[in-house]
Amino acid sequence: MSKHPVKPLPYANDALKGIGSKTIEIHHDKLYAGYVNKRNEIEEALAKVDRSKANQIYSEMRGLKHEETFAANGQILHEIYFSIMGGDGNPQGEVVDKIKEDFGTFAAWEEDFKASAMCARGWVVLAYDPTDGKLHNFIGDAQNQGNRREKCQLDEENRPQGWFDRHAVGHSRYARKETAG
Repeated sequence: MSKHPVKPLPYANDALKGIGSKTIEIHHDKLYAGYVNKRNEIEEALAKVDRSKANQIYSEMRGLKHEETFAANGQILHEIYFSIMGGDGNPQGEVVDKIKEDFGTFAAWEEDFKASAMCARGWVVLAYDPTDGKLHNFIGDAQNQGNRREKCQLDEENRPQGWFDRHAVGHSRYARKETAG
């Protein structure tokens, strides 16, 4: 079984405006790397688990699958988040047009996004909802519930595509720090 690699950042730890190098270092080198390493460990254990004892109330299989989704989604969300950070800070393209259409103004979306991050225990994700055809800021308190890959289309290198290539994925800790400071 191949192991998931800890992918390097596409920029230096101190390259982002508004987020300190120590924050990026902690989130990439400790949190993200921890999700990747734990996912690899869990997948090794899953290869050996006794599937005949799988049970929905309690079993080793259930525990491993529950933690696998938490670690995998922690990895995936961080990879998407790190891949869209940077730029000149001036939003542009189709996603901005869609944000303005659905939220009225970019400033109104940004206010809602930051407020959503403040009330989230984990993540806020700007995602398209096919039931109403609009963008929404969804919070993700329990990152092990569902696979975040479903929220956007990814290419072969797990980068968001189309107008999702600059969709917003925010970690609530960053929003709290920026709002407080």
